[in-house]
Amino acid sequence: MVLMGNLQISCLALVAIFPAALCAQWLNYRDPHTPRTKDGKPNLSAPAPRAHGKPDLSGIWQAESTPRKELAFMFPPGVGLLPGGVNGLGEDDPQKYFLNILADYKPGTEPLTPQAGAKFLQKLQSNTKPASLCMPATIPTTELLPSPYRIVQTPDLTLLLFESDTVFRQIHTDGRKHPDDPQPSFMGYSVGHWEGDWFVVEARGFNDRADLDAMGHFHSDKMRVTERFHRRDFGHMELEITIDDPATFSKPVVIKSNQVLLPDTDVMESFCTEGEQDQPHMPGK
Repeated sequence: MVLMGNLQISCLALVAIFPAALCAQWLNYRDPHTPRTKDGKPNLSAPAPRAHGKPDLSGIWQAESTPRKELAFMFPPGVGLLPGGVNGLGEDDPQKYFLNILADYKPGTEPLTPQAGAKFLQKLQSNTKPASLCMPATIPTTELLPSPYRIVQTPDLTLLLFESDTVFRQIHTDGRKHPDDPQPSFMGYSVGHWEGDWFVVEARGFNDRADLDAMGHFHSDKMRVTERFHRRDFGHMELEITIDDPATFSKPVVIKSNQVLLPDTDVMESFCTEGEQDQPHMPGK
């Protein structure tokens, strides 16, 4: 089925699906545990720290920006990249998967089921205002946003604290299994384990209310997400994500997202609803 493709992302979609709440970091705290070069700058190429015999993923992370030349092809004529971000979304350029989770597929080859493809096309053509500009995000969107998040790793529980909308996520590593009938939620229920130096997380129990990207690709409540985290050195982490949702995708969708450490700072409180006045001025029905 031929869909609208990468060039059809609009300003409205970007603002409506993932609004502001992406602001500059102003806190400057010199972390005494950060390795440094002779000139005092953080050494992001230093060896990855370890704790309890495993790589320690703890730190402030953010998705690595996609090069601007590549991002430019994802916008229709007349809609471009603004200095310091995309259409006012934040200080940093986003990753292409934040804009389109299916960015690696050529238009017309997206692995959507026929039913999901028809529904998605109808959604793009509806010109309907979103019910709210402040809907929570889901996995893996929370790790693809151009916004910081903190990982706090302990032997039995790993926490992800997201600056965007000040939300959190728990990954259980105490040996428990997924509940048989989890309460459907935006973040789902996550259980993790180690495979060598890779931290593998399996998440399920999602509701179907959040989009997967700014373009508006959706998912069902049957979605399962598997993430594989690998901190290859102090300042760089590989993240491999597999989205398995037979009700939406004809095959699992696999993406690879590099994450970059933000040293000497912290996550800040941020709420989309604070000062939100855009909804009445947005185009659409």
